[in-house]
Amino acid sequence: MAHISRPVTDASNLVFVLNGPNLNLLGTREPEFYGRDTLDDIASLLEDRAATLGLAIDLRQSNHEGHLIDWLHEAASRGAKAVILNAGGLTHTSVALRDAVKAIATPVIEVHLSNPHARESFRHRSHLAPVCRGTIAGFGALGYRLALDAAATF
Repeated sequence: MAHISRPVTDASNLVFVLNGPNLNLLGTREPEFYGRDTLDDIASLLEDRAATLGLAIDLRQSNHEGHLIDWLHEAASRGAKAVILNAGGLTHTSVALRDAVKAIATPVIEVHLSNPHARESFRHRSHLAPVCRGTIAGFGALGYRLALDAAATF
């Protein structure tokens, strides 16, 4: 389980960046779909952009659904500005994750490195999209930066 963050004194400027199953393998797993950027590369990109926007990020990754749910609850209880969520394959299967997103007032932005609609049919349905503030898909690592820019406007 990866966790990259810097000390935050004002949670109203904090954006949680939550990454689900298999995203720890970014850069090596199916680069034709997900690109060559690693999760550390994405963290660096976001840290630089967050500093420019006056935000702080708390980036986490887990292969376990329950961790993502707990972290969504934590983001809400800490008063985070937003959550950027790449739930990986759980996007298409997890009603529990959907319910967790729906249960919190913190805005959640769904991010996908690839375009799920250009892939296998089972990836075309997101359980999360209807309860998220918005979805960004198909732009690789840039999607995270676009989501952070959107979060800055909340």
